[in-house]
Amino acid sequence: MKETPTKGYVSSDFAIGFDPRDRDKLYQMWDQIFESNRWSEGTFTELFESLWRDWNELPSVAFASWAGAAMACLDYIDVRGKIVLCPSNTFMATPLSVIKAGGQVQFVDCNRHDLCMSYDDFVAKAEKWRPAAVWLVHIGGHIAFDVEKIAAYCRKHHIWLLEDCAHAHGAHWHGKKPGAWGDAGVYSFYATKTISTGEGGMLVTRHEDLVQHARKYRNYGKFDHLVEGLNFRMSEFTAAIGCVQVKRMPEVVACKQEYARHVLDPLYPNRLKLRDGMGSGYYKYIVFNQVEHSTGKVYDQPCHRILGHDVELPNSDWVTENHWCVPIYYHGANVSPDGNVLFTDD
Repeated sequence: MKETPTKGYVSSDFAIGFDPRDRDKLYQMWDQIFESNRWSEGTFTELFESLWRDWNELPSVAFASWAGAAMACLDYIDVRGKIVLCPSNTFMATPLSVIKAGGQVQFVDCNRHDLCMSYDDFVAKAEKWRPAAVWLVHIGGHIAFDVEKIAAYCRKHHIWLLEDCAHAHGAHWHGKKPGAWGDAGVYSFYATKTISTGEGGMLVTRHEDLVQHARKYRNYGKFDHLVEGLNFRMSEFTAAIGCVQVKRMPEVVACKQEYARHVLDPLYPNRLKLRDGMGSGYYKYIVFNQVEHSTGKVYDQPCHRILGHDVELPNSDWVTENHWCVPIYYHGANVSPDGNVLFTDD
């Protein structure tokens, strides 16, 4: 086993990206919550939203899940009976959010080189279906390569662009963060994500009306009940974890980026290669050769196959068969006497 000094610790063993050095700080926050007798809709939810806004540079609304934030967006747009385009190479949560909101999903193919939505197929499907909205998914931790062209098309044709940022913590491109190209972005803080709160989500948007709609949607439409929402509130205990995690995120992401650059890139030349100036949070390290000790696929079935749609999406089928993920996880436990943290290269 080789040990290399860096700003983080990476190994092949799965670990939630929580740094043990933050435990005492988190326990102090939880003590404050106990003492306040306010376990929901309190100080730490507001602080988490504020910290996320500072990083993402967009107004932010915390939710109990990605799904709640996604449904708030689709409810605001009112996609009932309307077409929403969605990549097939994504998690089923993306198309299911449309279906549960009363919309109709039509699938779009991906690119082979970045696993994200293809601009050419998007335009073809947009011309055919005239959608009300489109989900653009940032796969694996990087920004979709065609995001700027897709966003420009959506602006020109008055299509709502929603960015699925579930993997994209810490990513950036051309000075922008995920969610900044479209009308809204939705993050997940599920247990496997680059930074996690166990469960949780965050909606980011430049539309103040959507911010207000989302706050009502997550809380049963209180108090005028003009918004038909349900309970998607984030608890104060979860929000406190989020406050700790977002402050730690630069270190977590820098650790993964350094490990990818210095350890993995030389080993895997046939990998997904980022565009110039793009930074990935490396939720996944994706290669196009079979890896003996991989963590499997990002997705092992395209959604159009799962839902039985009769549509040919050859790139989505190809990606399913021809990519694998190399282990890359942050551990914050190993600190050397000089204050450096170590990662291991097995």
